Amino acid sequence: MKNMINMRDVLNVDKDGFVDRRSVLKAGLMGVAAAAVPFIGAHEAQAKTGHDTWRVSFKQAHTGETFSGVYRVGNRYLPEAFERLNYVLRDFRTGEVFPMDPRVVDVLSMVQSRSQTPEPYQILSAYRSPQTNNNLRKASGGVAKNSFHMYGQALDIRNPNISTKRVRNIAQGLKAGGVGYYARSGFVHIDTGTVRTWS
Repeated sequence: MKNMINMRDVLNVDKDGFVDRRSVLKAGLMGVAAAAVPFIGAHEAQAKTGHDTWRVSFKQAHTGETFSGVYRVGNRYLPEAFERLNYVLRDFRTGEVFPMDPRVVDVLSMVQSRSQTPEPYQILSAYRSPQTNNNLRKASGGVAKNSFHMYGQALDIRNPNISTKRVRNIAQGLKAGGVGYYARSGFVHIDTGTVRTWS
């Protein structure tokens, strides 16, 4: 996973784990930089099958908004697709839109492809503002203080046609980042951090 860009390296985070809002502009530019450095593991997987067009289909469970279509061609992420993606994956509680890490979309795309289901994945949580993350931490002990969600690097997903365990197994098999298995709540967390698993 060398050469991967980490959104945390672009954003300034204070001692309490909150993002310096001035660094959000840098994160916006990060989307351009990340477009030049696609998720390597995903690219190799697609190259083996000869597919240059990357698609993803999902529904934001809380708003009902959807995205379905091509978001990447070869090594190029499509800005117009990410304009829509970032909006659908915004913090639905505050309405804040934030540039998602394209690599987490790659991971979702591969999970969807390997699960071989036409049913769009449901997104339970994508970007979370520091305010939202802090509020969720107060309500639940299972929310990380420095969550990858605050950097646009994580998605909580499920699919009504596939068991949560199978989604977890597919995601773990990619070895593309963190995979959290929440069997009781019926979802899987994926992120573009280091390869690790938990439940």
